[in-house]
Amino acid sequence: MTRDGARRRTARVREWLDRTSETGYPATANDLAGPFRFLFSLARSQSRRVAWGGVLGTCWMVGLAVPPWVLSHAVDEGLVAGDTGALIRWAVVLLVVTVLNALVGIARHRTMTKVRMDASFRAVRAAVEHTSRLGASLPGRVSTGEIVTVGIADVYTVAMALTVAGPGVGAVVAYAAIAVVLFTTSPLLAAVVLAGVPLLAVAVGPFLQRIERTGGEYRVHQGRLTTRLVDVLAGLRVLNGLGGKAFVAERYEEQSQGLVGHGYRVAGPASWVGALSTGLPALFLAAVVWLSARMAATGSITIGDVVAVYGYVAVLVVPVSAFIEGGGDIARARVAGRRIIDLLNLPVAPQNDRAVPDGCGPLADPASGVIVRPGVLTALVAARPADTRTVIERLGQLDADASVTWAGAPIGGVAREEFRRRLVVADNDAEVFAGTVRDVVAGRLEPDDDRIRAALRVAVAEDVVEALPGGLDATIAAGGSDLSGGQRQRIRLARAVYAAPDVLLAVEPTSAVDANTEAAMIDRIRAARRDTTTVITTSSPLVLDRADEVVVLLDGKTSAVGTHAELLRGDAYYRDLVSRTIDE
Repeated sequence: MTRDGARRRTARVREWLDRTSETGYPATANDLAGPFRFLFSLARSQSRRVAWGGVLGTCWMVGLAVPPWVLSHAVDEGLVAGDTGALIRWAVVLLVVTVLNALVGIARHRTMTKVRMDASFRAVRAAVEHTSRLGASLPGRVSTGEIVTVGIADVYTVAMALTVAGPGVGAVVAYAAIAVVLFTTSPLLAAVVLAGVPLLAVAVGPFLQRIERTGGEYRVHQGRLTTRLVDVLAGLRVLNGLGGKAFVAERYEEQSQGLVGHGYRVAGPASWVGALSTGLPALFLAAVVWLSARMAATGSITIGDVVAVYGYVAVLVVPVSAFIEGGGDIARARVAGRRIIDLLNLPVAPQNDRAVPDGCGPLADPASGVIVRPGVLTALVAARPADTRTVIERLGQLDADASVTWAGAPIGGVAREEFRRRLVVADNDAEVFAGTVRDVVAGRLEPDDDRIRAALRVAVAEDVVEALPGGLDATIAAGGSDLSGGQRQRIRLARAVYAAPDVLLAVEPTSAVDANTEAAMIDRIRAARRDTTTVITTSSPLVLDRADEVVVLLDGKTSAVGTHAELLRGDAYYRDLVSRTIDE
């Protein structure tokens, strides 16, 4: 019963020590003011665990200095004095101390592993939650490779820096404790030990600064190369079809070799730090042992004192190495932390609980002069596709523009969930997740087979499903890699139609299909969304002819509005634009 009670008490203590703050992100502006503030916020969120790691680290490192002290007494009182009983007593004490320190070392390592993992999870959660709030505006602000690198390499580097808390605190206390003990043995030895670490810091400092400088350059190139790799993998089938895989592979190899060069520039100072963390303490140990041996030869200290001094200085190798390695970890974490907080500092559109106005519009974009009337199929056309995409991003609140209005009311701060339910942006770059046709088309909504089939019909995607074994239960690979470009485009459109939004903003939804399929898609979209608002960006005369209203953009501003036939008759710029499209 007593043993069970002790176990319960131990479990309660462990639970209390492991209790951490569950305060989620977004982090405060103060937490994201700099890399060190971000590191401190991660440590503060698990302050008890970090403090306990510091206590265990201190006990472990100070405990490393106890065996030399015990051994010196065993030598002086046992071996030199010829007292077997004293020798046995000190040997038993040495065994007990060694076992206890081993247990403390295990607990320290376990605690610091928890600290590292907790920091990783919190940093990843912060990045994921912030990128989800950024939504579809994210690809225009940060590359895919940058996000991947932040979520893997940078998070790991920052988490590793937090493990300095345990060994770092322990190293400081152990260093001071050993200096005090050496002072009681010999003030000269204590002075040499106290002067040693500042000299080591002077030797290593320039390398840490170089790690930080070259690490930043390496990190930028790493993000760019990861982005290129993601793009290559996504377009591998297209490259195979065009015969461009060899060319892209050569370019990637050239860029990766450039990254290797940057890596060597980072690895140079990092390897020096690693070498110095082992070599300098060894030289330091040799100098102190030589000095103590000279003092023993003159009778200033005893043989046991020499043994103890050797043990103390040998133990100092651990905290000194911890100083140097911890400095390298913090230098790298400063670079990685900067990349993380750059991502977390990307502005998010303000949100409140204000409801989205009733009805389907009209939507107005003062920046371009575009006004989308409710209940009609509107086509946006421009010589530069980027102009129409920019308008769609503003109307869809992908760039947090607060000037856009819905039925005369600003939509910059409306409730996001309701807004995304009632307005959908259908982009050709939208992700196609792995799953059955049913799950892919239904998206985040509950699947309804009849509605799914109706949406597939509107998108003229029935043949896509018929060609797959299993119908709606057929599996689509991640990214739609087992579909052609036109098939992916129609599946994306079916997903948008299934959502049944009041306003659908579609970016070039027919660009990858043939003319017959394109005509059927536009006719069916008009019929299916007769009482709602649909905006399509396009340069296809076939689509423009079927639109209820065409808005022409010139340098990002509205230059003309009307039907396709009216604009062909009365607008020379539009006529020239359509003619060029037909020629192309």
